[in-house]
Amino acid sequence: MDSGIMINTGLKEQAFATRKANFPDEIKFYAPGLKSYSIPEFEQENPYAFLPVSLTGSACALDCDHCNKKILEPMIPLNRKEGLFGMCRKMAANGTESVLISGGSKRTGEVPFMKHIEDIKRIKEELGLRIIMHTGLVTEEAMAAALKDAGVDGVAIDIIGANETIREVYHLESTVEDYERSLSLLSSYGLSLRPHIILGLHYGRFLGEYKALDMISKYPIHALIVVILTPLHDTKMAGIAPPDKDEVSNFFIRSRLKLPDTNIMLGCARPLGNYKQVIDKAAVDAGLNGIAYPAEGIVEHSKEMGLRPMFFENSCSCGC
Repeated sequence: MDSGIMINTGLKEQAFATRKANFPDEIKFYAPGLKSYSIPEFEQENPYAFLPVSLTGSACALDCDHCNKKILEPMIPLNRKEGLFGMCRKMAANGTESVLISGGSKRTGEVPFMKHIEDIKRIKEELGLRIIMHTGLVTEEAMAAALKDAGVDGVAIDIIGANETIREVYHLESTVEDYERSLSLLSSYGLSLRPHIILGLHYGRFLGEYKALDMISKYPIHALIVVILTPLHDTKMAGIAPPDKDEVSNFFIRSRLKLPDTNIMLGCARPLGNYKQVIDKAAVDAGLNGIAYPAEGIVEHSKEMGLRPMFFENSCSCGC
């Protein structure tokens, strides 16, 4: 059925021209060892290069409607006996180069990383691993100061632009202003920001995505990571249709024009099948800088668009 949403061809061409004017003619493709991945142009060699750790195991106080803790399941749960540093020391010995330190949220929206901050600092100083921190909301200046002191390489944070989504999907009493304050605090300490926007987060439809983009555009971020609602089994959104493909394509175009010289990446979370094929092509055509787990044929399409493909075995949040 026709969605009624039109892609402005002129704006799409302008977006790609903006990319060509501001970046080298190369595109980055990412395949971290979170899952096995192989296409004709690229095959993983080190599944341990990038690993995610959950500080809370499978626990999360929020039970978000789109997730229900499912996103935590592929992560390595914190071994409390070994501690975070001990775990990362073993990972480094097995070839790990980068880690995502994440976890479930507290009732107030923060990932409880502060109690591990000394281990995080040691991981950076003694093991030399690249560290991407997923913080959740940053509610106190001390949190940003601690991350800066620990020397983390980047901070990943979901930015939500609609109070309804914060309440109804995340079950938080927070507001859009709290997410902007998080960006402000992190930015004030000079941290390398990699904010995420989840397209279709409000039960498959767009609501606050453009507001989130406007908020993000006020700060000197390292990269914007765009992901797409993927209805997951055993969640309240299991039967929800993902957002319209043309609406997603338009967001890619608008984000490139809004952030002309900022890296924009299509992250790993998005529906599979034909949806992924169409969306990945749209990401290339709109001038995005990288794609995680590209669909088959997308590498060749990027070459046809005059781009040189580069391949990495880490996360797009880490490698951009």
